[in-house]
Order: sequence, then structure tokens, then C-alpha cells
Amino acid sequence: MLLSSSIFVFLFSILAGLIGSILGIGGGMIVIPILTLGMGVPIHIAIGAGLVSVITTSSGAAIAYVKDKISNIRLGMFLETATTMGAVTGAFIGALVSPKTLYIVFGLLMAYSAYTMFKKRKTELPKDVVEHPLAARLKLSSEYHDKLYGETIPYKVAGVYPAYGVMYIAGVLSGLLGIGSGSFKVLGMDIFMKLPMKVSSATSNFMMGVTAAASAGVYFARGDIDPLVAGPVGLGVLIGARVGTKVMERLKNKTVRYMFIPVLAYTAVEMLWKGWTLR
Repeated sequence: MLLSSSIFVFLFSILAGLIGSILGIGGGMIVIPILTLGMGVPIHIAIGAGLVSVITTSSGAAIAYVKDKISNIRLGMFLETATTMGAVTGAFIGALVSPKTLYIVFGLLMAYSAYTMFKKRKTELPKDVVEHPLAARLKLSSEYHDKLYGETIPYKVAGVYPAYGVMYIAGVLSGLLGIGSGSFKVLGMDIFMKLPMKVSSATSNFMMGVTAAASAGVYFARGDIDPLVAGPVGLGVLIGARVGTKVMERLKNKTVRYMFIPVLAYTAVEMLWKGWTLR
């Protein structure tokens, strides 16, 4: 890759890390379309770079979110058992799936995520949540300090079983597409577990690195992680992620949802079009 192209990838990766850390979706879902649609990088190489971006987003964002106690570590570790198993499954399946199919699956995933977020766009905090018995047993419910409102907000965890199933699917998609599948993780925690959006985003960031690392080893062994592509991506995303954590903590929960919608919708259209026209 030429020096000018590397600089462009680095700068755009900063933006990807910024957005990814705020939304809890990782930089992969932004980086991969740019590499494939804008620069003609083969999809499997782009996915390898996407996995690197997910790991660096998680590393850069999780430090701040854990320190400020927005991430629910106990919940994240519990759900990570499902996503890690799914990630290993998806990484092996990825070698057997055509690029055309990967584009279409990626696009459909983003379209569904955008639709779901649009329906809940005006919700600030979940109300009347009934704690799931398993959540109570494992002490998954918690609280976080919201810097925007200057107060501590307690929350309960619902829907443990369906959310666990969604996390396994999220892991499979991470291994297939190299995106960290943070959108599915956030959706699982937001819709089924009924967590505040900031907690869902921060916990997703905490989980993403583990999920991506489980897949990255397989892609590295296959030679699908190109240092000339993954290097500027990883550095740029790390810088953006550290800045994004400072921004997210002072946003409203529903503002984070509003930010989700155009990013997911645009990516869905681009990737579906690419998959449809690919020969």
C-alpha cells in the first residue's frame, strides 16, 4: 500500500475509533467498507485489519470505561463465554464462505441494527425492568455514575437467556466479518437485558477485544492480516478510541442511539450494493 494511502487509512481510522468507542461497535464496521469499497483491498485482508481495529478499539476504550465504572465487568465476562465460542466458529466458517455472501450478510446485519435502533430512538433510560432470576443469582445488576447528570444511576438486568443466544450469534458474525459484532452485542444488552445505552456501549467495548482476539489468531495463521494495512488501522483506531470515551460519557443515552442510525444505515446500503453487484 502506498504511503499516501496509508496516511488516508490512518486518518480515517481515527474517526472509526472515535465512532466505534462511542457506539460500542468497534472500528471494524467502518474500516472494512472503506478498505474494500474505497481502496479495493480484498475482503479477507480487510476483515483481518478489521479484527485488529476491533482489538485496539476495545483496548483504548475499555481502559476508560472500566476506570469510570460504566462497563459492567461481571456481565461482560459472563456474556463473553458465548461470544468467544461463536467467534471461533465464525472464523473457521469464514474460509468456506464467498466474499459475495460476506458482503450481503454484513449488509443485512447493519440494516437490521439500524431498524431496531430507530424504533427505540427516543428512549433515555429503561423503566419498570424486572430482574431476571439468573441475573440476581450472578449479581449482574449494577449502577454507573453518569457525568452528564452528575448522579449515580442503578439498573437491573433482564432477559439473560435470549441475550446469551444473541451473544453467540454476535461471536459467529465477528469471526465471519471481522467487525467485533458490537452492534449485535449492544442490541442484545439494550433490547433483551434492558440496560442503559451507555452501559450497553461501554460493556460491548470491554467484550469486543476478547471476541476479536479469538478470531484473529485464525486469520493470522491464514496470512489474512497484512501489517501494511493493519498497522495504520490499529494506530489510528487506538487514538480515536481514547478521544471517543471522553465524548461518550457526556452524551445522553438517546443521543448515542441517534448516532447509531445513520452509521448503520449507510454501511448497510453500501455493503448490500457491493454484494449484489459482485461477480
